[in-house]
Amino acid sequence: MKKTIRDLNLKGRRVFIRVDFNVPVKGGVIGDDTRIQASLPTIKYALDAGASAVVLASHLGRPKGKPNPEMSLKPVAKRTGELLGKDVAFAEDCAGEAASKTVKSLPPGGVVMLENLRFHPEEEKNDEDFAEQLASLADVYVDDAFGAAHRAHASVAAIVQFLREAGAGLLMDSELRYLGEAVGNPARPYVAVLGGAKVSDKIEVIENLIPRVDRLLIGGAMAYTFLKTQGKPVGKSLVEDDKQEAARDILERSKARGLSLMLPVDHVVAPKIEANVHTETLSVDDPKIDDCMGLDIGPRTAKMYADALHDARMVVWNGPMGVFEIDAFAQGTMAVAQAVADVKGTTIVGGGDSIAAVKKAGVEDRITHISTGGGASLEFLGGRALPGVAALPDK
Repeated sequence: MKKTIRDLNLKGRRVFIRVDFNVPVKGGVIGDDTRIQASLPTIKYALDAGASAVVLASHLGRPKGKPNPEMSLKPVAKRTGELLGKDVAFAEDCAGEAASKTVKSLPPGGVVMLENLRFHPEEEKNDEDFAEQLASLADVYVDDAFGAAHRAHASVAAIVQFLREAGAGLLMDSELRYLGEAVGNPARPYVAVLGGAKVSDKIEVIENLIPRVDRLLIGGAMAYTFLKTQGKPVGKSLVEDDKQEAARDILERSKARGLSLMLPVDHVVAPKIEANVHTETLSVDDPKIDDCMGLDIGPRTAKMYADALHDARMVVWNGPMGVFEIDAFAQGTMAVAQAVADVKGTTIVGGGDSIAAVKKAGVEDRITHISTGGGASLEFLGGRALPGVAALPDK
């Protein structure tokens, strides 16, 4: 177990909170503030515990180590202030004179948002001098950025050696608890549902889940790499030919372990990915798919997956079952979202598309834990140590 913000003495001290406010911003307007809302409890906890100041730091987008006004955190500072119901100052830089001046001029209990960490190439290089500059702004370090925990960057890894009094924020803590339960001590039956476009993104996770789960349900475009290895007709569906061998190996290992690995038995196909295109539902054995591509699981598969989830006590879902942004190809993902929401045990949903899917299905309040870290949660479930977690002191 890692130390958390609850184990730290914050009274009268400046608290540096690494948040993940990597939100969609277009023309200064924030498209979705879910990530900001997710860290509000941690910020409020620090203020209620008597912190003399709260210094917020985040990255936004991929500015490639130099300032880019389109990726400024200024609009994020404004939105954070609105959500907190108090002024949030903005520092024009995250290090150096501009940062220290703004931090020092804060009123007691003030909050400041530093400019985008990735405007400095040193952030992604995990540079110690840069980390020391960040650390000089505060007395205590709190990491609430689970979404960045799989990156060995200065603000999540190197900084901890300069601010030894450190711990996980409330969001980070709940991520580690729920995902830790899935990896270490899951209730059974434990069912994993994996979808999305590419097998390559999920191979490590699948390999790590084979000895752990009781059932593994695969949908989305990644299913076609598996179906092709089984000799099924895939038409123009997305297939990663260089992953055929890995897919075959996964199927064989699952069989050897007696694991129920389920693949679609029917699918919704169309000649192209468009809203008003003619669709057809075919069995996965039907060669009529020729000029078409599979874009959603079919109704028989959706029912089979719902049945497989029915008695689950632990469910992890990452990746949609089809191109759910288009209604014609959303039925499978919506059916799975509904089935996951109906589960009586612990349900964990991760990855931007899956989160969007549970919102679209209107079941988000019936999911036990929505994981904010797409890549980080996949690496964690894949059995990897995350640099941002490893850097934090144990209890």
